[in-house]
Amino acid sequence: MSRLARATIHLDALRHNMAMARAAASDGRTMAVLKANAYGHGLLPVAHALSDLTDAFAVSCLEEALPLREAGLEQRIVLLEGFFDADEIGVFAARRLDAVIHLPWQIEALAAAAPSQPIDCWLKVDTGMGRLGFSPDEADAAVEGLRALPAVGELRWMTHLARADEPDASATATQVETLEQALATDAVSDDQTSIANSAGTLHWPMARAGWIRPGIMLYGASPFADAAIHDRLQPAMTLEARLVSVKTLPAGHGVGYGARFVCPEAMPVGVVSMGYGDGYPRHAPDGTPVVVNGRRTALIGKVSMDMLAVDLRPVPDARVGDPVVLWGADPLATEVAGYCGTISYELFCRLTPRVQRVYRQGDG
Repeated sequence: MSRLARATIHLDALRHNMAMARAAASDGRTMAVLKANAYGHGLLPVAHALSDLTDAFAVSCLEEALPLREAGLEQRIVLLEGFFDADEIGVFAARRLDAVIHLPWQIEALAAAAPSQPIDCWLKVDTGMGRLGFSPDEADAAVEGLRALPAVGELRWMTHLARADEPDASATATQVETLEQALATDAVSDDQTSIANSAGTLHWPMARAGWIRPGIMLYGASPFADAAIHDRLQPAMTLEARLVSVKTLPAGHGVGYGARFVCPEAMPVGVVSMGYGDGYPRHAPDGTPVVVNGRRTALIGKVSMDMLAVDLRPVPDARVGDPVVLWGADPLATEVAGYCGTISYELFCRLTPRVQRVYRQGDG
């Protein structure tokens, strides 16, 4: 029996979630976000699974974009931070990559460049995120500068929503209105803009015009705290391990480093082949849900590099070798993240290479 630390990626779930995004976009176009190794799910397998359902892919850097081109994928590829150095401009042109332009030096670099063919660009406007992008009052000058350059092909607009995961917040409507005001002087059509992230796609119709950019929703996790908003999403990852030890500890016995958990009675304790060396959160508290043999129970004691302990009182018949689900359909990654004071995005992205990725289509 080898050590089991496996993430099963359900390709049908990815496609289901992408179809949800497309349905929400109505007549708009879709840009599937694959940065950070497709949120830990595997860049190329995810891209191939979605290739007939999306109009573009979004990544963060050349190291993520080039493997997509080398794999023969022909969709538009948008680099959300643009080029980091003027020397990259030639690669953008040669590989037909779109650059998001968010600072004046990038415009200056394009003005000095002579790429083999024009580069399609997206002007990023900071409408309230406070991160990348030109301020709305700088946008007109930036557009004028970009449209005058031979190195620039098609030009589109983009912004990013800061609080779209708060269904009752007015900030999203304000951001959309701010972008619309900035666009007014350029007479740009809706299909040349991109506003909606996953939260915008799921909940804010006003943000869906043009190109939507679904990210976390593709992987079956919701950007919202309210489960009712995302109950049709299908988790795309099941993180599994197995019991490597089962024994009964007496009342008063500590479990794990520092004896954070002390047995309140004589109780069965299981040790699971999963730890922070696999990317499971070291700071996961006692009570974090896990499923053993199809029954819910809880983590106890501090997570170690290679192991964690679970309370087997709800599963008294558990044996060495029995399967353990850390997240998937139950418990949801969003629920585990809530216990750990983080978000599902981080759980997915933190999984290390020693967690085997297995890709499954249908029930196979």
